[in-house]
Amino acid sequence: MRRPVEGEVFVHYGQIYVESDPDTFGPDLDEAFAGQRGGLCGAATPGSLWLTTGLHTGDVGFTVEVHEEQPPLDPRWEDVVEVSFRPASAESRLMQWAGEDMWELDLEEIDYRVRYCAKGMDEAHRKDTRLDSEPQLDRYLLQFWPAPPETDRILKETSKIAAYWHAFAREQPPAPTPAERAEAERRERLEKERAEREHRLAHERWEWGGQLPSEALRAVRGNVWGLVRFDPPLVHAIDAAGPEVQRAVAVLAARRACELSGLTALGWVTDGLAALAEGRTLPPPFDDWDSMWRTLSDDPHAPDGTVGEAVPPERPPFRSPTERPEVQTWSEPQVIGPAGAVMAEVPKRRTGAGSATMAVTIGAPEPSRRISQPHMALPAVTGAAESDPLRAALDAVFAAVVTYGERYETLLEEIRSALPPVDDAS
Repeated sequence: MRRPVEGEVFVHYGQIYVESDPDTFGPDLDEAFAGQRGGLCGAATPGSLWLTTGLHTGDVGFTVEVHEEQPPLDPRWEDVVEVSFRPASAESRLMQWAGEDMWELDLEEIDYRVRYCAKGMDEAHRKDTRLDSEPQLDRYLLQFWPAPPETDRILKETSKIAAYWHAFAREQPPAPTPAERAEAERRERLEKERAEREHRLAHERWEWGGQLPSEALRAVRGNVWGLVRFDPPLVHAIDAAGPEVQRAVAVLAARRACELSGLTALGWVTDGLAALAEGRTLPPPFDDWDSMWRTLSDDPHAPDGTVGEAVPPERPPFRSPTERPEVQTWSEPQVIGPAGAVMAEVPKRRTGAGSATMAVTIGAPEPSRRISQPHMALPAVTGAAESDPLRAALDAVFAAVVTYGERYETLLEEIRSALPPVDDAS
């Protein structure tokens, strides 16, 4: 026999627990005693034990023993119950309310019979709270030994508070069978997966302006997200237009960006635009990114105009279809973990639970910020030459939007007029 716990432990809300499932916070009160005869040691939830004490708050005497075989029952104990228990993992612990402290029990993952013995429950219940300077009122013994599962039993009943909790347990409906529990878990898992899928699709739809993207849009790279911020319907319309129209849109956007920035006054830029229009490979210096920027920097006739930053329109924040906003208040401290079902009054000491969120917003771009139009316009040319017509159109239009700055809507209106009508049902 070994004693992993011996001495005093602190209890709150008249409860302490054995937990072995690292992925849960333990059962609710009703679940712990579902279908049981006894109400002192709740074992209806696999992997957990709910241990009831007479004292509401304070230190109680507590010993845990692990035996190799069934120990004899000491007649000095006043209230005694037995249950069956199998740890859900190799990590079994005696745990205080809200996980404030715990003791390793080192139980094997086998079937155990558990005997929970109590003494002094009525006196402790009347006292309710024990201060550090006051004598011990109640004490408990929790014994484990290997044994096949069987129903719970009340071996001895003396105190009024134990009788009360036994009556409470008998009022609970039967615990679900393993098959029923597995089916409930399956349904819960499917519902969670459905909610996650619904949330994911809703968020994607919101990201793309209220319409799910095509596979081509999902796969395209470049500046698609930059353009979506300004005009999601236009992005979908460009996608639906087909390669020929996409290439024409790319050339149009590149030309408008260069015209507005003054770059069409430079011969090497007009050569690039001509190559785009004729479907040829871009000539130097557009064939090398660094060379292109050096050429612009070294050209004495290069324009130097600037434009204010383009500001995309605001849109409503994302709201998940699975959100269920609630406003809850409580007047007592929040109860966490298995104690969430129990508060100061017997039999059920309930509390509220709430949540808080914080939203952070980013302000609009600084109006005084100016951007070099020639430097914004040149990427429209290289973007329009992309091998993928869809990416070419999106990259060129986005670069032109930035080049237009505050007047970007003028450009977008012209791009829209160049596209075929979009079927709203698509």
